[in-house]
Amino acid sequence: MRAIGRWSLAALMVNSIIGSGIFGLPSVLAGFVGAASPLVMLLGGVCTGVIMACFAEVASQFTSTGGPYLYARVTFGRFVGIQMGWMLWLAQLTAPAANANLFVLYLGEFWPHAKQTIPRFLILSLLVWGLAAVNLRGVRAGARVSNVLTAAKLLPLVVIIGVGTVFLLSRGRALSLPFLAVGAVSWMEVMLRAVFAYGGFETALTPMAEARNPRRDAAFAVFTALLTCTVVYTLVQWVAVGTVPDLAHSERPLADAARALMGRAGAGLITVGALVSFYGYLSAKVLAVPRITFALAERGDFPSFFAAVHPRFRTPYVSILIFALLTWLLALAGSFAWNLTLSSVARLFYYGVTCAALPVLRRKQPGAALFRLPAGPVFAVIGVIICAVLVTRVDRSGFLILLVTITLAALNWLWARNRPGTVPKSL
Repeated sequence: MRAIGRWSLAALMVNSIIGSGIFGLPSVLAGFVGAASPLVMLLGGVCTGVIMACFAEVASQFTSTGGPYLYARVTFGRFVGIQMGWMLWLAQLTAPAANANLFVLYLGEFWPHAKQTIPRFLILSLLVWGLAAVNLRGVRAGARVSNVLTAAKLLPLVVIIGVGTVFLLSRGRALSLPFLAVGAVSWMEVMLRAVFAYGGFETALTPMAEARNPRRDAAFAVFTALLTCTVVYTLVQWVAVGTVPDLAHSERPLADAARALMGRAGAGLITVGALVSFYGYLSAKVLAVPRITFALAERGDFPSFFAAVHPRFRTPYVSILIFALLTWLLALAGSFAWNLTLSSVARLFYYGVTCAALPVLRRKQPGAALFRLPAGPVFAVIGVIICAVLVTRVDRSGFLILLVTITLAALNWLWARNRPGTVPKSL
């Protein structure tokens, strides 16, 4: 059923990007570069914009489910496709698990016992399995939940931007983007975190078989989400820098900014907004990520039961249930930081591969792209370089996890290579 329209796709993309990052990163970025952190947020949008622009052209050639896995398989063959499928799955399992952990931490603002073992278990269970139940009933219901939560999560951010802007401008604090003399290594480390904050857009490109006009709407959704998130992220960081005296050591930076601007009620409003944001982000993942394993199974690259469709609701119910189970287990077993690291490492690889796919697809299937990026090959090279530079900042544990994932994907390929598979089509 093609139930996801143009604006629903854009909302799903914004929902997939704005999750835990905006509520936790302001203090992290300030710890690296201080007053220059709004510039980092802006540059993070520019760097990610290069990658997203490449995704916009590549995605406009496809109408099937799969996202980066599909692009890699069509462009570079089955082995690379399976590798990227695993990377995509790893990133999109651990990101919502990190998000769910942060939900529990923020809930502690209202209910201190939330972080205790039994309440935490119950909260995480309700979060994950409640959204799984909604999405089992159909993509239309999941898209509606995503749309509502996207609007709900943006409202408190708009409030803090509006109030903070009036407050800062009344005191002569115009928006400025200073460049501080910080070492190159520190800038790369902080940029890695900023680029992660913009990640997740690719999740919305996965369920394209359920979008009404995927080739036309992909580029619209990509650039709408990029503009929205860049403006929101940069202004939120500026307000936080201007209102929280010791931002680098704040555990809840936006709640502290709201407290400085509007008192306890403001802090409560932002905390509620954070909880809605986390829930909305998780809802977007439950809607889109199971379509990755569905796409792998549909083409013979994963066991066939992952492609099972519910006879009544026409949803990939096995993939949804397995995704919910693994996300639930990762959330219970790992911390926010641990899951965040796993997700950021994997993303850099399939971002780079998708950028590299752009010029190859132009030669392989000329004229197939409904959206053609001006100077596309140049953007592709820059995108690959950005990913390659940032991956050098990944620590040893990240590379170890990456090696394990690559090995598992290689074993998956050995299992699948002699099995009949469907060659994915672009149009």
